[in-house]
Amino acid sequence: MQDQNPFSETDSQVDIVELLLKRQAELSALLEVTRAINSNVPSQSLIEMLEMIMQNNLRVKKFRLMLKNIDQFYCVSNFGDELEEFEDLQLIADQLLPSKVPQQLTKHPNPIFNAYDYFIPVHHKEETLAFVLVGKFKNEEKLLDNSVDYIQTLINVIIVAFENKKLFKERLHRERLTREVELARQVQNMLIPQELPNNLFLDVASVYRPHQSIGGDFFDFIQLNNDEFLWCVADVSGKGISAALIMANFQASLRALASLDIGLPELVKRLNTNVYKNTKGDRFITLFIGMYNDKTRLLNYINAGHNASIIIEKDKISTLAKGTTMIGAFDELPFINQGVLILEPDTIIFNYTDGIVEFDGDEEQSLTEDNLMNLLFENRNKPLKQLNNIIIEKIEELRHQEEASDDITILSLKIN
Repeated sequence: MQDQNPFSETDSQVDIVELLLKRQAELSALLEVTRAINSNVPSQSLIEMLEMIMQNNLRVKKFRLMLKNIDQFYCVSNFGDELEEFEDLQLIADQLLPSKVPQQLTKHPNPIFNAYDYFIPVHHKEETLAFVLVGKFKNEEKLLDNSVDYIQTLINVIIVAFENKKLFKERLHRERLTREVELARQVQNMLIPQELPNNLFLDVASVYRPHQSIGGDFFDFIQLNNDEFLWCVADVSGKGISAALIMANFQASLRALASLDIGLPELVKRLNTNVYKNTKGDRFITLFIGMYNDKTRLLNYINAGHNASIIIEKDKISTLAKGTTMIGAFDELPFINQGVLILEPDTIIFNYTDGIVEFDGDEEQSLTEDNLMNLLFENRNKPLKQLNNIIIEKIEELRHQEEASDDITILSLKIN
């Protein structure tokens, strides 16, 4: 009995050859993409290679590649027809992505969906990174049987390359930021006095604990001449590198102005002008600044919106509150009141920032100003370093060793 279809065996062999050639072309294209990725070609070049493979190898006439960024999808590649509204593509994603498998759309009742032939999601480690919409294939193309897996693999390779590029950029950014923070920390440490007077006439002790590696607190001690010295404790609004840069600029201004023969009111007025020019009123600084003459025992001070420094003279304790408002908030300070005192021997002046008395808005874990004054008064005869440590230990006890979200600074002076 003769074969009814003498060409069937030949046709089958031709189909196999065509399929093998098709697979070879697909593998070659995938190899080229892999080589391009290993050569670190730009993302746009990978997209162009992808579009060529889709059009020339797979004969795709309509294509959309939607890439996920945070919680939304954005079109990063498309050809064929005019691009639909983003909301339409998002609708497709919302309804089809939960299934996590490719789906044929030609018979879908919604015209937004059946405008395409196939929906192909792309996953990596259980996370959906992208999805592809393809359409207008020739009838003889067996896409679902032969090409969906290939498209999925190809897109997955490219999307993972995108993710790796993004992660690499993020790592470089983190490393650069870490270096910048370390540099800012080193610069800030150079601004903070490392050696403070401790002699027969004056004893000075400090505590400086930035919340992060760099902070917005600042203090300085400046010997003006043989008889006079100036000190300042300040707190800039905000945190991090920007606050540190503002404070570095502030210290430079302070030291430059301190070298001039001007009184404290004029010095604070000029500081305000400099800070306002640099920050345009977006940042402000609170500060306490004092100037003392050892010969006359005269203290001049100005409190610019800062925590009032505490002064202990023999059996009397009070605060140094006279001054003005914070600097840098206004182009001109509305008023400046200077405090003037003649100091008795063995007077203690305790200067600090709000990290001492505030703890993330929790009153139960905060040291009140009254409690602080009581602690200082009870321990007024102890050495300054020990006095400072007593305050720090009390704070840690109240906060149960929890780390605060603010810097802590103390500058205490004992004028003999």
